[in-house]
Amino acid sequence: MVSGGKKILTLAVVHDDVRVLLGYKKRGYGAGRWNGFGGKVMPGETVEAAARRELREESGLEASSLRKRGVLTFESAGDPELHEVHVYSVASWQGDPQESEEMAPRWFRQVDVPYGEMWLDDKYWLPLLLSGKDFVGHFYFLDQDNLLYHRLHELETASG
Repeated sequence: MVSGGKKILTLAVVHDDVRVLLGYKKRGYGAGRWNGFGGKVMPGETVEAAARRELREESGLEASSLRKRGVLTFESAGDPELHEVHVYSVASWQGDPQESEEMAPRWFRQVDVPYGEMWLDDKYWLPLLLSGKDFVGHFYFLDQDNLLYHRLHELETASG
C-alpha cells in the first residue's frame, strides 16, 4: 500500500475524427516522448481550469469544448506518491498549434499514432478516448520504461 500523498494532474488530448495532436516533450519528466498536453493542478484551481491552462500554455490552443473521458492512477516503484491524471478529450478548439518551451505539437493521423515513442500506458487508454469511450485505469510502473501491471475498465457512457 502506498503511504504517500496523491498528486492531481491533467491531460488534454486534441483530436478530430481523423487526426490527433500530440506534443513532443522537449524537457523535464517524460522528455523525448509524444504525449497529450497537461500538468499539475495549481492551488485554488479546478481540474478543468488546469486542463484548459496547460493546453493553452503548451500548445497555444483554447479548448472550445472539453469533455472528461477518464481518470488514470499511476504508481511507480520507489515513489510513495500516486499520480491521479484526469484525462480530457478536446474535439473543438480555437487557434493553431504553437511550439512552446516545453512541447512541440504535431498532428498525426489516428492510424499513425507513434505508440512506440509514447508512455507505455498510452496504447491501452488512448484508443478508448479517440473512439469516444469513458474509462478508469490504474498503472504500476517499475520505472519510466517498464510497466509491471495495469487494469483498465471502459465505463458506460451516458447518452445525450
